[in-house]
Amino acid sequence: MVSETYEKILDVAERLMVSRGYNAFSYADIAPEVGVGKATIHHHFPSKADLAATVLARYRKNNRRHVEGLLATVADPVARLEAYIGFWEDCIRRQDMPFCIGALLASEIPSLPEAVVQQVRSHFADLAGWLRAVIEDGVANGLLKAEHGSAVAADCLIASVHGAMLAARVADSDPTVFSAIARRALDQLLASKTM
Repeated sequence: MVSETYEKILDVAERLMVSRGYNAFSYADIAPEVGVGKATIHHHFPSKADLAATVLARYRKNNRRHVEGLLATVADPVARLEAYIGFWEDCIRRQDMPFCIGALLASEIPSLPEAVVQQVRSHFADLAGWLRAVIEDGVANGLLKAEHGSAVAADCLIASVHGAMLAARVADSDPTVFSAIARRALDQLLASKTM
């Protein structure tokens, strides 16, 4: 069983990674926010790489739980994709998680420890697999189109959504900037749209 301190350390580390990236925070930044010394953080996470990999593993677990809930409650593939984009619109609007930590860390891969790189790659594999399955379902039901295959369509949607996060961040976290880009990417997948 994990302690409350352990979870608080993960929460603060995740927030710092989303706002600053991997290389711009340290245990010295976390300790005062959690109310513990750096030695306590090292007790739970011997290295920063251990901490970051654990943050990403928890993030992936939470994403899987979110996707499973979405699959259980939303049958329509288009509505599933709209919910995916809507999730990020809400996060950006509320400013509680205005950027995907996996996408942020992907930009730092050349300087990340291997354990963190593996978690980032696994995050994208999870996301691409889920979106590919949703798109295939939509194509099979005549609701979506994937002219170059579901894998390419999923990768394009991922790139558009994460690019929209960047554009929103540049525009002072403006959710309308995110929506304009991400919703356009979804429109391009709709079978009833002509390009």
